[in-house]
Amino acid sequence: MLQRRAHRALVAVVSLVLAGCNWWYNDVPSPDDLMEHIPWFDQMVGSPAIYPYETAAVPRTPPPGSVPINGEVDWFDEWRVLNTSTADRLVNPLGRGGGLARGDTLYHTFCSVCHGATGAGDGLVGRKMGAPSLLSPRAAGFSDGYLYSMIRYGRGIMGRYGDKIYRPEDRWRVVNYVRSLQDAGGGN
Repeated sequence: MLQRRAHRALVAVVSLVLAGCNWWYNDVPSPDDLMEHIPWFDQMVGSPAIYPYETAAVPRTPPPGSVPINGEVDWFDEWRVLNTSTADRLVNPLGRGGGLARGDTLYHTFCSVCHGATGAGDGLVGRKMGAPSLLSPRAAGFSDGYLYSMIRYGRGIMGRYGDKIYRPEDRWRVVNYVRSLQDAGGGN
């Protein structure tokens, strides 16, 4: 009889615990559900920075011999051996001066840390790493395609920014903004 009561008590406790778990997991809201009520989190979860490779606009090095499907060919193999022929043939589809407002925003987000606010190479990180001035006659002599390729693929101590500025038209906007800095700086 005592054993039967202990068994019933154990079954009752287990039933209460399991019923309590169901209540907790089914009725208490998840913290993830509450995030939509905080605007910053709601926007952050939907931003491209969270899932950068879920879009076809992010440049990736395709397998050799493959055919690009997004219209932009890959010339990284040329670029890394200092062959700039493809880069120099690129034509800026926005024309000179197109998209300067967005280019300004992107430049100050990604580039000014090294190249400085005016492009003089005096950014906080650039002073320590030796970032070149974008206002020099040498930099002003680069083709738009060369600057675009530098943004997309990087070179030397400059890393790739094609995965961060992943829309090709945004990269061209940065090129146009750099050209506006060069025009304003007079080519130091």
